[in-house]
Formats: sequence, structure tokens, C-alpha cells
Amino acid sequence: MELRHLRYFVAVGEEQHYGRAAHRLRVAQPALSRQIQDLEAEVGFKLFERLPRGVKLSAAGTQFLQDARRILQEVNEAAGRAGRVARGLSGTLHVGFAENASWRGVVPDSFRRFREQQPDAELKLQPAASLEQLEALRSGRLDAGFVNFMPKSDPELDQLPVAIQHVELAAPKRHALTKLKKLRLRDLTDVPFVWFPRWASPTFYDRLMRECYRGGLKSPRIVQEGLNEATILSLVSTGLGVGWVIGTARWRSPESVVILPVVDLSMPLPLALAWRRDNPSTLLANFIADVQRLPDVRAIFGTRSRVPAAQD
Repeated sequence: MELRHLRYFVAVGEEQHYGRAAHRLRVAQPALSRQIQDLEAEVGFKLFERLPRGVKLSAAGTQFLQDARRILQEVNEAAGRAGRVARGLSGTLHVGFAENASWRGVVPDSFRRFREQQPDAELKLQPAASLEQLEALRSGRLDAGFVNFMPKSDPELDQLPVAIQHVELAAPKRHALTKLKKLRLRDLTDVPFVWFPRWASPTFYDRLMRECYRGGLKSPRIVQEGLNEATILSLVSTGLGVGWVIGTARWRSPESVVILPVVDLSMPLPLALAWRRDNPSTLLANFIADVQRLPDVRAIFGTRSRVPAAQD
């Protein structure tokens, strides 16, 4: 049994006349009659009672008509849903993000734009460290991720630069450092620090240590380690020490903490949207294109970054 058998049967059942049904379907009446005969032979019972003028549904045909209509409707709805996925209008997109980049700017703006542009799609968000995101992208658990410290080249991953972040200092609100007009690295000698562990991000840790050494902070006085920015901010708020954070932390820091720029610390941190090169999702391609069109991204990077074309 094929779908066309059901469509032909429904047309004849609704019209109760082969001629009108053939005209509606735009097929020859003899061909339509043969298709109905084939259907009756396959199901093993009569669907119609033949009348001098037209046909009448049998009792079995009346029940079969209800089910045939339902089946055709479900097939049409399934095709519509699949078509929306193919066009990137629905489906599910798994996106990771570095939590310290999510408070203001491109990351939250991209999520809001996605909801506006793709109301029928599902967005599943996963906060995770950059290294965890890269592993999840390679394994296919994530479709895309906003990551810090993205490698310049990767055989499996592509990227779109979206922001430049800066390392700044979180300090208790009434700390003596807050009174300095220009805070420099050498001013932090002997100041207690809450520092992140090296294993969490070895490359960034070593780079920060080198920059501190160049600026005169040769041996930071680390009194406590904090695994992530939220922990560092919390410990700084207790007065335990000062700590390094991304400048966007000012949008979520406790009232007892201030975020201070250090004038001789040059630590620009690129934030990139990354994805697998071979991911064929049209929804992903639409998301990347929407991110590139965000005003903040265009203002910094223009249109130089590559956006993948949607694949069939």
C-alpha cells in the first residue's frame, strides 16, 4: 500500500463519485478505478458499494476513511516538521559558553537573537570551561561553543572571533588600591591574591605570570586558589585578597567588590564562537550568521570572519 492509494481513496470517499474524484486529483478515471480496485484487493474487503450513479462507502470503508485522513495528515505534518528542520527553522541547537562571558555583550545577545529569529527551535545551553567545550565540540555533544583561548588553527574546528576581553583586578571596595589613580602591576607586590590553579588553564596561567613579571610583580603572594571567577569574586568580597577576573565581571560582582583596570597589564583575551567544520546543521549555520550580524561583532571584526554555508 502506498500513500497515493490512500489519497485516491480519500478523494473517492469524499466525492462518492469516480468522475469528480478523478477531476479533483487530475488523473484519468480508469486509472483511478484501477487504483481503488488494487487497494481493495490488498486490504481484502470492499471499501465502496457501487451505485447506478457514483459509489457509497461501505461500513468498513467509512472506518477506513477516518484512519486514512489521519494518516495523511500525520504524514503532511511530519514532512512539514522535517522541512522546518532542513531550513533551520526548528530543531535543537546545543551551545556551550564560558560562564564569565555570559553576563553582557555578544553571548547573551546571541541567545536573545536566536529566540527572536528561531521561535520554534530549541536552544540547549551548557556553561562549561573552554577546554571542556572544545572536547564536547569534537565529540559532537555540542554544536557550538563560546570559548576563550581558541587555538589559531584546528583541523576539526572552525571559529568566528566575536569579542576581545581584558583581564582586570577584583578588589574589596575599601581596599587601599582603589584610591590609586593609575594602578600598576608593581603596586600589587605583597598584596594577598586569590589566584586560579594552573591546571585549570596552563597556557593562560603561564602567560599571566609572564606579564606580571614584566610589570614588576615578580612573585605574586598567592594566599588562596579559586577554581573559577565566581569563587574568586566571592573570596575577594570577604576581604581575603584581590583576584584576576575578566572585565565583564563588573556586571555581576558583589556590591562589596570593585573591578579595576591595571594600566600596564596587556592581556587581551579573544572570545570565539567555535564549531565542527563538518557539522551539516542548517540551524547551526543560521546561528553563526546571526552572531556575525550582531553590532558588537561587526564593530570589532567587520565581515572578515568566515561563516559556513548551510548544507543539505
